[in-house]
Amino acid sequence: MAQTFPLDISPGLERAESIARITSVPWQVWSGAVAVTSITFGLYWDISWHMTIGRDTFWTPAHLAIHFGGILAAITCIYLIFSTTFGHDAAARDASVRVWGFSGPLGAFFTAWGGVLMLTSAPFDNWWHASFGLDVQILSPPHFVLGLGINGVVIGSTLLVVSQMNRAAGMARERLVRILLYLAGLQLVLHMMLIYEYSDASMMHSAVFYRVMTLGVPLILIAFGRASGHRWGSTIIASVYTAWMCAGLWIFPLFPASPKLGPVLTDVTHMLPLGFPILLIGPAIFVDLVFQRTEGRSGWFQAALAGAVFLAALIAVQWSFADILITPFARGRLFGQGYLPYFFPPSRYYLIFEFRKSDPTRTALLARLSLAGISAILSSRIGIVIADALKRLRR
Repeated sequence: MAQTFPLDISPGLERAESIARITSVPWQVWSGAVAVTSITFGLYWDISWHMTIGRDTFWTPAHLAIHFGGILAAITCIYLIFSTTFGHDAAARDASVRVWGFSGPLGAFFTAWGGVLMLTSAPFDNWWHASFGLDVQILSPPHFVLGLGINGVVIGSTLLVVSQMNRAAGMARERLVRILLYLAGLQLVLHMMLIYEYSDASMMHSAVFYRVMTLGVPLILIAFGRASGHRWGSTIIASVYTAWMCAGLWIFPLFPASPKLGPVLTDVTHMLPLGFPILLIGPAIFVDLVFQRTEGRSGWFQAALAGAVFLAALIAVQWSFADILITPFARGRLFGQGYLPYFFPPSRYYLIFEFRKSDPTRTALLARLSLAGISAILSSRIGIVIADALKRLRR
């Protein structure tokens, strides 16, 4: 019998043996992967649309891609919950949790909640723009509601994969590991879009950039990299993020577009990308090496070492790379540093191509970087705890 949520979401050894083994990738896993892909692509496209064209209508292709993902995820998981609750599949009920009398996989409840919340945010966002005009920041109230819904869909879809992966063997498990790392990579893309306003090249010689980078990036890399069981899980996750950002950087400017809202302060003739990816592959490689070399050590020891190594590697690669990104050489198609939104005034162009002096002294810089180190360690520790919990998830 299924147990009642939130008590013990991972069955004991006896129960684990009674739950049916997975021999192929279930359809709901593929559906979740398609939904998260559509949401991620739609969000990238939507930010580009706002910078290039402006918010001319709610019914843009980017918005439709985002909400298609939410609808697909919600329908999939609502069906999964109802079919488990009212169906006659005993094995499905054994591999489920109970919430308010309904039975289903833990991830299905997260995903269904997230999809419904995404749809709720749509009219809220439309009303917000009609009442107050354009967004000043990415995190407006309706976007915050949308972000909560997206997180629900992404986390829920990931939990569906993990629960299936932990019950699979052979080729099925290998495929589910690849899907998990792909979804984790998309989760990293979404996280980096959330902190996009803090990832400009002009901020890469200041402590605030590195403090923001350590808030969630190590957590995502470690939690899902370790949960996958792959030796190079974190590196693969960072590679998925890098590939997505590079694809957007090099493909979006191929499509002509022009602003539909004024005032137009900067001439724009093509869709704008979101910039060159942060060099996370290097730090991710070192994080994987840390866990390969410290297997069996305490979680705090691993977190301290992984967090310190992550921050040190990020500073080593990104600080020097920033010197390239603010030069005229980086303003071409390869690095894409010359793309500016239509609402950016020419009087502020110089700010894009010089470093912001947010740290008054070198002592202040080092003190604030030490805070980034603490953040990296705590983020790594939380990632380890989440990874250990995910390894036990069967339902």
